[in-house]
Amino acid sequence: GLIALSGCASGELVKLVLEGRLSDAETAASWYRDLFGDYYIELQRHPIADLERANPELVALGQRLGIPLVATFDVHYVERDDAAAHDLLLCVQTNALVHEEKRLKMAGDYFYLRSPEEVSDLFPDLPEALDNSVRIADLCDLELRFGDLHLPEVKLPEGGTAEEHLASLCWEGYRQRFAEPSPELEERLRHELDVIGRTHFADYFLVVWDIVSYAKSSGIYYGVRGSAAASLVLYCLFITDINPIDYGLVFERFLNIERSEMPDIDLDFQDDRREEMLAYVNDKYGSDHVAQIISFGTMGARGALRDAGRALGMPYSQVDSVARLIPQELTITLERAVAESPELHQFYEDDDDVRGLIDAARKIEGLVRHASTHAAGVVISRDPLVLYAPLQPVGKPGQQNLMTQYHMWNVAKLGLLKMDFLGLSNLTILAKARDIINTRHRILIDFSQLPLDDQK
Repeated sequence: GLIALSGCASGELVKLVLEGRLSDAETAASWYRDLFGDYYIELQRHPIADLERANPELVALGQRLGIPLVATFDVHYVERDDAAAHDLLLCVQTNALVHEEKRLKMAGDYFYLRSPEEVSDLFPDLPEALDNSVRIADLCDLELRFGDLHLPEVKLPEGGTAEEHLASLCWEGYRQRFAEPSPELEERLRHELDVIGRTHFADYFLVVWDIVSYAKSSGIYYGVRGSAAASLVLYCLFITDINPIDYGLVFERFLNIERSEMPDIDLDFQDDRREEMLAYVNDKYGSDHVAQIISFGTMGARGALRDAGRALGMPYSQVDSVARLIPQELTITLERAVAESPELHQFYEDDDDVRGLIDAARKIEGLVRHASTHAAGVVISRDPLVLYAPLQPVGKPGQQNLMTQYHMWNVAKLGLLKMDFLGLSNLTILAKARDIINTRHRILIDFSQLPLDDQK
């Protein structure tokens, strides 16, 4: 199912041709043709001297070896007018100045997405190369499904379902939590289990129960945050220690039929042992089924302005005086800032340098500046994750984990289990306090048993 193309001007084939090693180029192309079966020699008609020298040889090579040709272009931005913004972005990324001669830059402003008419005009002599680009596009078939769940599964008792196992654990926990049976409590528990069954989230609850059980057995302090405290099921599973009935907490805020999104059961762990929890889920569910989630840092209004000013070589004091006029608001954009700040608007109208700075910054505002690992997000899947999302390694060689290349909202849309494993220093402090008290005074405090009205 793989389709292979020979590559651009930096590709092996073009380099061999330009070095005059035509026999080696023929050997390489034959090897790829035999290996892949669906192999094409790429032709790019940019006004670049190396390509103009190499293209006739590539055409002849394809004809000699019976390898089809395909028309492609090196596309770095969509519109031709985006070339200046792309150049500015290159300067920001490489910490260079726009007016520097010796810096990384593109050869021209022609690395944009061509229209069909432009492509036809550039390949009038090779219609088959155009036909092949359409053929390859038609062969590529990616279907993203947004309705299915791909939840991991815990090992179930022989012959039972996830829903039955969850109910069994809950009723067992109910008898331990409540000495006196109550029709109201039992009705609430039945209702919650019914909703969990109808939304098909039983596996999710069992996975969380499994993870929390490991944390408890390993003496790792953990906490559950958010609306999960409203679930009697989680209380009966000993995942939370707050009885939602005592506080009038509404289960529907956590999970309901009308909103079929996966509920959030976000877990905090003492930060000095968070890695143990990640190691556990990797070992339990398979390292190819578990990944951390990528996070993208984008250029905000103020950051884009400062980056643009630095790349344009403007004095820091001048850029800073403009940046300070942008309102201190989290979601502010440069367009809104100019409209809402009279002083900044006046600056923009009266000063050509400031207008150029703001216009340049607008072009890169909102673009991704860097990628990093999300502080807490972990995804666990039933099947290998590579079937659902592109992945990349993260961490030091020999200690690498996987990281998704989709951010967390897209991971959730694909029906994958997204959980927060947040490291909290407060929990580490509590654990250390417990250990010190036990060492010095031979008293082992169980924080879950401390009455909430005991001031001391």
